[in-house]
Amino acid sequence: MKKLSLVLAATVVCAPLWMSSAQAQFAKPEDAIKYRQSAFSMLSTHMSRLQPVLKGQVAFDAAAVKANVAVIQTLSTLPWSAFGAGTQGTSSAKPEIWSDAAGFKAAQQKFQASVVQLSAAADSGDLSKLRSAAGDVGASCKACHDSYRAKK
Repeated sequence: MKKLSLVLAATVVCAPLWMSSAQAQFAKPEDAIKYRQSAFSMLSTHMSRLQPVLKGQVAFDAAAVKANVAVIQTLSTLPWSAFGAGTQGTSSAKPEIWSDAAGFKAAQQKFQASVVQLSAAADSGDLSKLRSAAGDVGASCKACHDSYRAKK
């Protein structure tokens, strides 16, 4: 657990540096697409790890929940810089991401705000607050997918 905390701390400290140079770090549009898809995949994985707790299928382990939520919070900042020019039309991302940049940015901010609330709920140790906050995160994911992700 201590090792995970150190990794997360380093990620949180370094994330702004990575994000500020994110466009420069992608040699090809395909690299940016893989990056954002990986970030979303990891977000999905860590949200899925919360599901058995939220459904009452396993006992509430506050430390495990906080660890997953900390990863979710870090990951929630990563994919957005990989929606740069040249990455349109090569994935399930709809063209509206670029034609409605303000709307996409608002959806991103809503998602990130819901993740902040999820973190607060995890810190509270209150399972009902955690369920509500996780529902809000899921709703923000769905809203963004409905507007900005093509159905496969």
